[in-house]
Amino acid sequence: MGFDRFCSVDGSDPFWDWNHTWYTANPDLTQCFQNTVLVWLPCLYLWICAPIYLIYLRSNDRGYICMSVLNKAKTAVGFLLWMICWSDVFYSFWERSYGSSVPALVYIVSPTLLGLTMLLTTLLIQYERMKGVQSSGVLLIFWLLALLCATVTFRSKILQALNKSPVCLWTYTTFYSYYALLLVALILSCFTDQPPLFLQAVKDSNPCPEAGASFLSRITFWWITSMIVTGYRRPLEEKDLWSLNMDDCSHRVVPQLVHRWNSECQKVKRTEQRTLYSPRPLPRTDSKESRPLEESEILILNPEKKTKESSLFRALCLTFGPYFLISCLYKIIQDILMFVGPEILRLLIHFVNDSSAPSWQGYFYTALLFICTCVQSLILQKYFHVCFVSGMRLRSAVIGAVYRKALVISSAARRSSTVGEIVNLMSVDAQRFMDLITYINMIWSAPLQVVLALYFLWQNLGPSVLAGVAVMVLMVPVNAVIAMKTKTYQVAQMKSKDNRIKLMNEMLNGIKVLKLYAWELAFKKKVSEIRESELKVLKKAAYMGAMSTFTWVCAPFLVALSTFTVYVLIDERNVLDAQKAFVSLALFNILRFPLNMLPMVISSMVQASVSLKRLRVFLSHEELQEDSVEHKALAGSPHSISIVDGVFSWSSTESPTLKRLNVCIPEGSLVAVVGHVGSGKSSLLSALLGEMDKLEGTVSVKGLVAYVPQQAWIQNSTLRENIVFGQEWRETWYQQVLEACALQPDLQVLPAGDETEIGEKGVNLSGGQKQRVSLARAVYCERAVYLLDDPLSAVDAHVGKHIFSQVIGQQGLLKDKTRVLVTHGLSYLPQVDLILVMVEGQITEMGSYQQLMATDGAFAEFQRTYATVDPTHINESSAETGTKGIENGSVAALTGSQDVSHESKLSQEEKDTNHISKNPEVGKLTDADKARTGQVKLSVFWAYVKAIGALLSLISLILFLTHHMLSLFSNYWLSLWTDDPVVNGTQPDRQWRLGVYGALGLSQGVAVFGYSLSMSIGGILASRCLHQSMLHNVLRSPMSFFERTPSGNLVNRFAKEMDTIDTLIPSSIKMCIGSMFHVLGSCIVIFVATPLVAVIIPIVGLLYVFVQRFYVASSRQLKRLESVSRSPIYSHFSETLLGTSVIRAFGEQQRFITESDRRVDHNQKAYYPGIVANRWLAVRLEFVGNCIVSSAALFAVIARESLSPGIMGLSISYALQLTASLTWLVRMSSDVETNIVAVERVKEYHDTEKEAEWTLDDSPTLPTGWPTNGCIDIRGFGLRYRHDLDLAIRNITISIDGGEKVGIVGRTGAGKSSLTLGLFRIIEAAEGHIFVDGVDISQLGLHELRSRITIIPQDPVLFSGSLRMNLDPFDIYSDEDVWQALQFSHLANFVSGLPKKLSHDCSEGGENLSVGQRQLLCLARALLRKTKILVLDEATAAVDMETDNLIQSTIRSQFMDCTVLTIAHRLNTVMDYSRVLVLEKGEMVEFDSPSNLITQRGAFYNMAVDAGVV
Repeated sequence: MGFDRFCSVDGSDPFWDWNHTWYTANPDLTQCFQNTVLVWLPCLYLWICAPIYLIYLRSNDRGYICMSVLNKAKTAVGFLLWMICWSDVFYSFWERSYGSSVPALVYIVSPTLLGLTMLLTTLLIQYERMKGVQSSGVLLIFWLLALLCATVTFRSKILQALNKSPVCLWTYTTFYSYYALLLVALILSCFTDQPPLFLQAVKDSNPCPEAGASFLSRITFWWITSMIVTGYRRPLEEKDLWSLNMDDCSHRVVPQLVHRWNSECQKVKRTEQRTLYSPRPLPRTDSKESRPLEESEILILNPEKKTKESSLFRALCLTFGPYFLISCLYKIIQDILMFVGPEILRLLIHFVNDSSAPSWQGYFYTALLFICTCVQSLILQKYFHVCFVSGMRLRSAVIGAVYRKALVISSAARRSSTVGEIVNLMSVDAQRFMDLITYINMIWSAPLQVVLALYFLWQNLGPSVLAGVAVMVLMVPVNAVIAMKTKTYQVAQMKSKDNRIKLMNEMLNGIKVLKLYAWELAFKKKVSEIRESELKVLKKAAYMGAMSTFTWVCAPFLVALSTFTVYVLIDERNVLDAQKAFVSLALFNILRFPLNMLPMVISSMVQASVSLKRLRVFLSHEELQEDSVEHKALAGSPHSISIVDGVFSWSSTESPTLKRLNVCIPEGSLVAVVGHVGSGKSSLLSALLGEMDKLEGTVSVKGLVAYVPQQAWIQNSTLRENIVFGQEWRETWYQQVLEACALQPDLQVLPAGDETEIGEKGVNLSGGQKQRVSLARAVYCERAVYLLDDPLSAVDAHVGKHIFSQVIGQQGLLKDKTRVLVTHGLSYLPQVDLILVMVEGQITEMGSYQQLMATDGAFAEFQRTYATVDPTHINESSAETGTKGIENGSVAALTGSQDVSHESKLSQEEKDTNHISKNPEVGKLTDADKARTGQVKLSVFWAYVKAIGALLSLISLILFLTHHMLSLFSNYWLSLWTDDPVVNGTQPDRQWRLGVYGALGLSQGVAVFGYSLSMSIGGILASRCLHQSMLHNVLRSPMSFFERTPSGNLVNRFAKEMDTIDTLIPSSIKMCIGSMFHVLGSCIVIFVATPLVAVIIPIVGLLYVFVQRFYVASSRQLKRLESVSRSPIYSHFSETLLGTSVIRAFGEQQRFITESDRRVDHNQKAYYPGIVANRWLAVRLEFVGNCIVSSAALFAVIARESLSPGIMGLSISYALQLTASLTWLVRMSSDVETNIVAVERVKEYHDTEKEAEWTLDDSPTLPTGWPTNGCIDIRGFGLRYRHDLDLAIRNITISIDGGEKVGIVGRTGAGKSSLTLGLFRIIEAAEGHIFVDGVDISQLGLHELRSRITIIPQDPVLFSGSLRMNLDPFDIYSDEDVWQALQFSHLANFVSGLPKKLSHDCSEGGENLSVGQRQLLCLARALLRKTKILVLDEATAAVDMETDNLIQSTIRSQFMDCTVLTIAHRLNTVMDYSRVLVLEKGEMVEFDSPSNLITQRGAFYNMAVDAGVV
């Protein structure tokens, strides 16, 4: 024995001795083992780790830590340890030289090795300090290992002393000093050092404590406790969230991915060039032209080569792979540790069976079980943490990459993906990657677990295992089929859901029309029909789900049953004892997880691969040519813009849009671009901005550019931010700009002045206001060149003149700049320097106004055609600016504004009070979705139970209980079976035992199927009931509710919250109740087996409840904060997509990218503590579970005389599952709490204000055909928009006879529309009454009133569906009636020319019809209803002169005997009416026939003069 000689000269000290170590009541390890293995183990660990750790430290330099007391102490301890080891070596040498006996070699080798290791630790401590490591895990583990190994020797030395063995004083003294110092070193390494100098976190106001946390705090996630305590004391708020770690921030993560992706693309481009390009020189010289030619040639050369695509997958792997690989290491360790539990269970049962075994072995197994389960818990949580952090970084990177790409893709590529699709890439696809990363390791880990489990099972039961495996293998395709089926149902359900949401969206957008026409019920029916088809599919999916649950719960049982059956029946001598049965059960339980996970992971991978492809396609889109516009070329020349031989197209595949352009524009000149619609005016500006593909020629622009698009792009922020647009703030210049762009009057009307929040897409501004804000933005940021795309079209004539003279014209703010103005306003042309006339993408004429009129070409003709129309354009009486504000009851209306675009005639003191009250809070327009706080009330749960039905809920509970009772009993039965006495090597009752065991299992299956089905059906009933009541409540809400609530919130309720109620709540409740019963069952079993546990369980139970309540409070709030901060990312993104051309023109890309990154980081700031809190909880709960497992084992060991092996096996196999069940229970109960919030939010609308009833039972009985005459009698009428505002119209008393035609006129904001809203009771009267044919309309149901009078509204609203549905949703009229109405509204020819005629599908909002056609359809609706009273909210802006005349003549002929009220904007329409009502500031000023009013020379006369009618 060479090793024995190494330990002692005479070989008297063996390396290992079983009798000394195991088969004894007082075990100890041999001296040789202690001196070699126990000393070398920690050293070996450190020497293996050190090189890797040093490389890691070199590459991850965090800064420099100054010498601190802690560091000095650590170094001193290391140094002392080194000295002690060397003193041992010297002592051995001294003994050799002078001692009586020669010491063995081990006494020189071991201390030398230990001494070198201690030197290494001292150096490591210093190196870590220089690299900024505050707490070292590597060294902590080393000290722990060294201490554990030394503890064994420590005990051994004490035993030796007690046994009075001869001892060496020197070695004893050094060892005890060594041991004490190890303890000190371990304690010191638990503390964390001060942060490094120049660290980013030092500058941070609220840094994440993780970076400075000690190693122990990090592996137990102790560092987040402070936040969880805060969350328990009070609901968490934004300010409590810590900043993100530097490594997780977007500005760190996104560039890495973008860089890798770009290099992938470059690689592919290079290989393509190498393989594809022909060496023959190409004859063309002009590089731009030659590109398409070369490509065509390439294609001819190599037709068989498929182009290789850039691999996004590789880019992602290279970016996130290295960090993610750590998780694989954790996973392997965890998978192996998983099987320690069943092995220790086997040893424990063996120990209970063997009465001769010394009792310390039982305690040893218990301790081992506790340590292994704890280590497994820590490693598993670390694994999940790495996975989740990787997922989080991946999401940030994908969102950032998509955002950056969206800012540079060419317009052709932009058209191929809709805004919705691109936003989906960010929300859905990024989320999919995130979900997959958590499970992706299962792809190799699951097979590993299965193989290991089968290996141990084979050891236990032999070939019978194959029967169980066969059942499992059969289960996989069953589950796969169910999954496939569920998937198809899911797709079908999504389709129905999309249709339903689309319809809801349209209804919410056109809610005013639904109310005016009393069409709510028809649309409610349509929504309900779609919803029913959706629920049908959900029901099918529920059956599938019940099947799936059935297989998932019964699989382990069937596997056990088949295995045991085969095992028992193969051979009579096969005895099923406790060890075989329960160890197998424990292993089958382990097997259950990977087998069920695999199908899920595979389907998740399929989804992610689809997402990967979509992302790759988007990121590979072609980008805008960066060099299409040169900014340097014109440095010395007098020209500001020049295009030479320009040919442009919108995409390289289409034919050119602009051809042969040659333009030179001198600096500081004003250029007008004119031409018919579609002649390429806007394209010319896009070409100058570099938004188009330049095929030939050169474009040069001198200096920076500002751009005003045709459709104003407004951000959802304050008015001031929209104008300043990231430039530096200059007060006086800002005021000048506001003045010049005529925005001052609007600011006085807006509730908080320029701090007013502007809604999405500028909803609370009128068209003219939006355009002026867009113009102000361009003016404010002073640039050399201004490209103005028809900014004057949306404003009325009066304001248009003001803006032209103050901003654009020769005396305007921009007089020294180069201005290119696209315009239709011919009155401005004489004042410009140069006119470009465009026809079909070419500039046909060019010159000043006088020159072009003189040449008498196309321009002069154009001038003559339009000049006839133009005066009306200029002399429109209404000041458009405020029109929209009032007519749509939006902000201007809500604030009760008076007169917008003309200087408000407020008295001085009124003005002053106005300024005082303008605080930004008033300017808040919409109620943002708020994060709720606190616990979910019990009433919410009760509402859900009521929606299911109390009986069904009770049945479900009883079935649950039955299932768990049966499950407990079947396992108890198994334990009785294993304790059956063995007679002549066999168990006599085994057939009977087997039969009962099987029967119990089958009845379990039935119960499972029952409860699964009843829960799912209950969930569907509940979601039907909740959806119906929400739909009804929303439709019953008044108009003011829809103006206050963003449609996004409402759609969110119908989409997201309903989806949660449909799918998530039933399953999470099912799992929650299941886990709860399982935990209770386990506790009962453990309690019955070892009654002593009764002492532990209540204590542990309390601890558990305490931890759970602690966690849920914070977790719930973090989840709310996270979901509230998620939508701003997407809204900012969709806003950016709409304004890319503006952002690029102003060169503000970087600011927007930074803002997007900030929003993503802000969202991750709430997400990160959420995932860490989950880990925090899991570590603590698993610890609680591990305590229960260990106490069950411990008490079993104590009571082993009185315990049968069967009961003990049962108890511990249940205990082993308890940890997972406990964690699952908390997760599920907090999920239920989080998801039930959806019910709370759906119920919110139950208590909001409602309109009057649609039909009243006690309303006065109306005569048939009421109103028969159409007399309207208004007495002292007044109304207000909100109860806290002044009256919008007051004391109006007029009487209108049947058949009269009355015009209502007045300046913007005079209350014209308010009067009609009062007639339809969209807004209820505040005072006075309106009688129609003697009936007080306030006594009627709303539908009775609204269906008897008709309105042709200002905005023609259509819904997606057939034309016929749009005219007659209730199907009351015959086809002849409909055709006749179309005939009179001049649409019959158009409709009969359509392929499907009346069934022609209108797209969303009627987009596939022109505005004029939509207006005529509204007329057809009115003709169909043919009521005695017709209200015309005249919107002539949408139709040309000719159509307008048609409408007027139809109304005159078809509504001869009806009462017609017309709100007139063009006075010439009401000049032949019987009477005209003139309103001003909500009061009646004049009411008489037009001719009388003109002779009176009052307000009406002045308006008529303005409009040029008189």
